[in-house]
Amino acid sequence: MVDYSARRTMMVDTQVRPSDVTKFPIIDAMLAVPREAFVPDALREAAYIGENLDLGSGRVMLEPRTLAKMLDALEIEPGHVVLDLGCGLGYATALMARLADFVVGVEDDADLAKEAESLLAEQGVHNAAVMCGPLNEGAAKSGPYDIIITQGAVEEVPTAILDQLRDGGRIACIFAESALGVVRLGYKIDGTVTWRYAFNASAPVLKGFETAENFAL
Repeated sequence: MVDYSARRTMMVDTQVRPSDVTKFPIIDAMLAVPREAFVPDALREAAYIGENLDLGSGRVMLEPRTLAKMLDALEIEPGHVVLDLGCGLGYATALMARLADFVVGVEDDADLAKEAESLLAEQGVHNAAVMCGPLNEGAAKSGPYDIIITQGAVEEVPTAILDQLRDGGRIACIFAESALGVVRLGYKIDGTVTWRYAFNASAPVLKGFETAENFAL
């Protein structure tokens, strides 16, 4: 029988802590939430490896290091309301539900969204909801949000998403740049989001976050 608890501890000790993620709430959440419960059964054995896991439908579970460093940079606190875009089967949603007041996950694949809802309920996560709809539209009715995160890469962030970020709020995205990806943290001040470099990471580009093609005659 696989000791997933031991694997969680190893993940934190070998992938998370060495990446300068030391905030206790994040460490505690990653030790507590069973990552293996939020992947397809066929991927359970691979749940704790240090790479993105393909969930199908263009969605991945971000590698532990990338997700932990994004959470660390976002500084999620009790009282915050979080928007989780491309939530897949809900692993990151479950993690952030332990850090924030409430998390809204958005998933455009109906099957993934339905399963994410079931998995979160099974894990006793009661301060999160999953909505099915276009990722690039977010979930404006539940906003504005203190924190926004994407569980995949972007080429550009739609204005509709930035509009849902509360003034003073933060957003973290993996920007796809050539073969390399870069995580940037955005701060919204007086209605304008200013981005700064955080670290390197890569993931597939989320649908609706591609650069709009400019056609000229």
